Amino acid sequence: MTQINRQIVLASRPVGEPKTSDFSLTECAPREPEAGEVLCRTIYLSLDPYMRGRMSAAKSYAKPVEVGDVMEGGVVGEVLDSSFDGINRGDLVVGLGGWQEYFTLPGASVRKLDLDRESASAALGVLGMPGMTAYVGLKNIGKPQPGETVAVAAASGAVGSVVGQIAKIKGARAVGIAGSVEKCRFVVDELGFDDCINHTDPDFEEKLRQACPDGIDVYFENVGGPVFKAALGLLNPFARVPVCGVIAHYNDTALPEGPDSTSLILRSALVKRLTIRGFLVFDYADQETEALEQLAQWISEGRLKYREDFVSGLEAAPQAFIGLLKGKNFGKLVVEVSS
Repeated sequence: MTQINRQIVLASRPVGEPKTSDFSLTECAPREPEAGEVLCRTIYLSLDPYMRGRMSAAKSYAKPVEVGDVMEGGVVGEVLDSSFDGINRGDLVVGLGGWQEYFTLPGASVRKLDLDRESASAALGVLGMPGMTAYVGLKNIGKPQPGETVAVAAASGAVGSVVGQIAKIKGARAVGIAGSVEKCRFVVDELGFDDCINHTDPDFEEKLRQACPDGIDVYFENVGGPVFKAALGLLNPFARVPVCGVIAHYNDTALPEGPDSTSLILRSALVKRLTIRGFLVFDYADQETEALEQLAQWISEGRLKYREDFVSGLEAAPQAFIGLLKGKNFGKLVVEVSS
């Protein structure tokens, strides 16, 4: 084919906060599909906090992106050529296509979408990895009961927004934590949370306490830092803390200054018999069909809402990603790579 494939590759491993110079825009020819593969044009690229970990050489749960390689990321693409049974030219698929305009993957590694183009971006958010993360984390670890209080960090984000709405569906009280007055207003007025506290407010800890007069039974952790410390003191005996992210620490290069809170956390875990459990969405891969079907049903019933934050053009991805790590996005961050 005659098209040129523009790619964003990792130019250097960031120290602390990523910079635009840590990324590089390159060009090459798209790779023609071999037997069992599909060649696709990227329509939407998902930007997610976990990508910061892929930029580091530190040992983690997944192999890092090598310097010079295409940045990893989930995408929605249109099939241009296929040698895989069941996937045809013109189909929309979702898979790990990366930060590039064209991608070639094994047909078995992508999922064919029933969504139309207008709503296909949802496969990267509420009907994709973030939505499933919210569903399985709350179901398997949080286990909210009617009348309990569920507090959610990053409540206006792709995962947190779904967590709070599911908590309400399950009969619990949902209290969100977000980074601006506008985001908090959206969480309450549009998503239906019972309350939402701005963590940049000087009186954040006191306002969170007032919003949770009966304490916190489930704290869904996406952030870490001062937000976690504020929630820790409000956890009830036998509270559950699903941990799916600690975005406040992804750019750390050293231990934080100040008193060591390890003993406080461990004492709280012991005295209150807390369950603090980290998880990856892949841990519950066998629940994917259940999760996506249930989420889709709640959306169709009007019980689950979502918000997306679009930026245009592959070249905008690095700056948008840097902003994501600072909380500048409002909703699920998606790059519209092609129309």
